[in-house]
Amino acid sequence: MVARIRLFIDHPLAAGQPVPLNGPQAHYLSGVMRLGPGDPVEVFNGREGAWSARIADVTRRGGALDVLAPSTPQRDPPDLWLVFAPIKKARTDFIVEKAAEMGAARILPVQTNHTNAERIRRDRLQAHAVEAAEQCNGTFVPAVDDLMPLSRLLDGWDGTRRILWADEAMAGPAQTLAGLRRGPWAILIGPEGGFSDAERARLSALPFVSRIGLGPRILRADTAAVAALALWQAALGDWRDGSV
Repeated sequence: MVARIRLFIDHPLAAGQPVPLNGPQAHYLSGVMRLGPGDPVEVFNGREGAWSARIADVTRRGGALDVLAPSTPQRDPPDLWLVFAPIKKARTDFIVEKAAEMGAARILPVQTNHTNAERIRRDRLQAHAVEAAEQCNGTFVPAVDDLMPLSRLLDGWDGTRRILWADEAMAGPAQTLAGLRRGPWAILIGPEGGFSDAERARLSALPFVSRIGLGPRILRADTAAVAALALWQAALGDWRDGSV
């Protein structure tokens, strides 16, 4: 029988090794999916690929799985970060989910001068990243950082990682990323209302920042994140030739 259910398990995986289920995972398997001992699942921990497993014991409060054999090799994304200003709750959730699906290796929410959200639930956003990997046959889960000021992030930035700034002021004819080199990158998406004049001036002066327009229309922040990730992946990432 082919496993239909995938779970992220933060635990080492090896053939014959039992792994514990936490309360929400056990409730999902037994209470939601109506599975029991002997039923198959697939598990991954973000480091060692995916493994076939079966339920050894489960109640609505806990349980255990028996790991059987590797099923999918580990596939890590390119060295791409997404830096974005949080917006409304559901749309911020959407950005994190899509970033995980589309191959961001790290997700960094930042506070800007025009950011509407003053705080985030990092644990909730991390759970959305996990769920995206579970549902999309991923073997990697990007880390979601705590919210921090953009100014502080830039103060400590390693200039060997270039930033692709999706600048709404450059809306116009379609552009490409031709001429940009592959390597460590971050995509920067601003808040609703855009960056302040001071932030724009600082970003424009940084030698490791490249500005890019996303076509003739000004996009909402959540749409811009998806568009920029797709553009980068097609030009510089693992969509181009299947390699990282």
